Amino acid sequence: MAGSTLTAGPAAGELDHALARLYNFDFPGTHAVLNRFIAGHPQDPLGYSLRSATYLFHELDRLGVLEAEFFADDKRIIGRKGLKPDPEIRARFFQSTADAQARAEAILARDPENADALFAMCVVQGLLSDYVALVERRSFKSLPYTKRAYACARRLLKRDPTFHDAYVSTGITEYLVGNLPFLIRWLVRFDDVQGSKQKGIENLQLVSRSGHYFRPFAKILLAVIYIREKKPAETAKLLEDLAREYPENPLIRKELTKVRAQLQPPPGL
Repeated sequence: MAGSTLTAGPAAGELDHALARLYNFDFPGTHAVLNRFIAGHPQDPLGYSLRSATYLFHELDRLGVLEAEFFADDKRIIGRKGLKPDPEIRARFFQSTADAQARAEAILARDPENADALFAMCVVQGLLSDYVALVERRSFKSLPYTKRAYACARRLLKRDPTFHDAYVSTGITEYLVGNLPFLIRWLVRFDDVQGSKQKGIENLQLVSRSGHYFRPFAKILLAVIYIREKKPAETAKLLEDLAREYPENPLIRKELTKVRAQLQPPPGL
């Protein structure tokens, strides 16, 4: 990956393997790979960041948050009730985010422009935003984390515009701010964010083509956005790509079946 220093060579291959298991929703397998990686690279913050992502995805899957209908309806995002956060997973999630931040901050204290540390901070802040908004259901409280993730991504991209994975943060921030009411945008004040949904989509499309760790994640986000934007054909194409690449993921297959049903002509036509 351009701009990478800590996670080059065999180490990057280990993280690729971990993410392959994560995108297949093999959470125990992901943890097993990450545990080995962290044992061998205890000061690399990205291992702890991806451990946090594994806890978050596991919890979101358990709560049914990752299903497309959830994101298609803002009322469901804001007002949903039901299952409670798992306290053990919550404790492990916040411990791993703290571990990642501590190591990233230590590196940045020595080297303020270190690409890997900036990327790890960007990932962690995004994960914290997702957990607070989607698991704890405190959308407004999640926005400061979103701002910090965006700031880290902008700082990283200023140093290295080819670090394409960082465009996930800028893309999702642009899209989310574009959907916020004016009053909240005014209160939160995202610096340098236009609130352009189209710009957000373009940034995520870039990651879906040229990203490394987050290329599949960008496709997942785009699939969700296209569902919200009533573009089932575009959603189906992305899900088909993901289903081929991650055949063990049951949610991708389930969502693809739903989208294909939408594309079928009504009976009798």
